Amino acid sequence: MSTLTVTNIKATGETASRAVSGVAAAWVNFNGTGTIEARDSMNVASLTDNGTGDYTSNFTSGFFSAVDYTGTTGSSWDTVTSGVINFNRAVGSSSYSTESLFRMQNVVVDSTTNRTGLDVNYLYAVFHGDLA
Repeated sequence: MSTLTVTNIKATGETASRAVSGVAAAWVNFNGTGTIEARDSMNVASLTDNGTGDYTSNFTSGFFSAVDYTGTTGSSWDTVTSGVINFNRAVGSSSYSTESLFRMQNVVVDSTTNRTGLDVNYLYAVFHGDLA
């Protein structure tokens, strides 16, 4: 049996290469408090702080189609408050309007259904799709 070893694989039509087809095309782990900063990332050129709990991931190499990629987000913070749910969401219909960025909000919902943006210590995002 032979073993094939490669450094990068590039699908037909893609200008950027990935280690293996089907793995994340981009991801980021960042601090969302104070001056936001990536702890580590792949294919994320920069982060934008749009306001409390509102962030944009700017891709190094964008996606081939603005509507055919997906982003999954998550977050956590150091303190736990009873009756509060913390969640992330893509922002409006504009979140897929371009293949070069993804905008997300971290929102807290309390027992009276008030939604408030929240800066937290740990935010995560993973993106899958065909790179341009």
